[in-house]
Amino acid sequence: MLTFTYEQLPVRVVFGAGSFDKLADEVSRLGLKRAMVLSTPGQRRLADEAAKRLGVATAGIHAEAVMHVPVETARLARETARRLAADCLVAVGGGSTVGLAKAVALDTGLPIFAVPTTYSGSEMTPIYGLTDNGMKRTGRDRKVLPRVVLYDPALTVGLPAKVSGPSGMNALAHCVEALYAQDGNPITSLMAIEGIRALGRALPVVVKEPLNLEARSKALYGAWLAGSALGNAAMGIHHKLCHTLGGAFNLPHAELHTVILPHAAAYNRDAASEAMRVIAGALGVTDAAQGLYDLAKKLGAPLSLKELGMPEDGIERAAKLATENPYYNPRPVEYAGVKRLLEDAWHGRRPG
Repeated sequence: MLTFTYEQLPVRVVFGAGSFDKLADEVSRLGLKRAMVLSTPGQRRLADEAAKRLGVATAGIHAEAVMHVPVETARLARETARRLAADCLVAVGGGSTVGLAKAVALDTGLPIFAVPTTYSGSEMTPIYGLTDNGMKRTGRDRKVLPRVVLYDPALTVGLPAKVSGPSGMNALAHCVEALYAQDGNPITSLMAIEGIRALGRALPVVVKEPLNLEARSKALYGAWLAGSALGNAAMGIHHKLCHTLGGAFNLPHAELHTVILPHAAAYNRDAASEAMRVIAGALGVTDAAQGLYDLAKKLGAPLSLKELGMPEDGIERAAKLATENPYYNPRPVEYAGVKRLLEDAWHGRRPG
């Protein structure tokens, strides 16, 4: 007999090519009039486009988002929002920009309108993260969950293959961990499986044919499902390691997920055998860990922590940090096993 708890997250999703043009209508629908537009410095042009669409409803632009959301960056954005008397936030970009919007919302309660341009899936979760002195702290709070998400695949067409691949692997990681989460449920599993299937098929096409709008749309659909799955399930060893390594060594977020994911799957292979069977089936392979590694390789994505710039002598430190306060995981999170996982990931070995 089935027994589970599932809580529907209240997010309005507008999906399809041209959705970006509906931004002003969505802000107006909630009676809001002073939107602060957020982006990274590199996506300032897109922030300007958002401001143009908002017209008089634009309070100002803050193009200062960076990865891992340092507390200093979050503090500056909060001060700017107060100075501009913003009544809402428009986050245009990837996980770094959405993460900054969440940091502001956590403190101010301002509603977020997210316009994703990558496949991180962060826009569909109530999960936030802040980095302080090399330590990344994460949490969950309904205040940081975007009120509206506008998915426009046309905005992802310019995303380079070297960014698209890792970004999609980041989304896949959300699906994988949702399938063996302690608080998983059938609804979340359905979204995770469909997300893996969609991303596994779309990403190779996206990398090979960047202008293929149909493939871009399927990848964005997979990212939506991935974020939805993560928003309703706890994180395990994979996300714990990524948060630890990202905070301690300032490694690139999506690429870090790409490298760690196959090894995290291998770590849990026996303890979560049913989840691994389902993951392998959705990818059309015989082994989940090896299939994830082979997909990353096919996408031309980084395969080792060494490539990302992590020093080899940081492995022991990372293993200690990751095991001091571990997330729930189907296999116990123990120093020796985690150290071996990190050694394999540092060298970029294909999971055995």
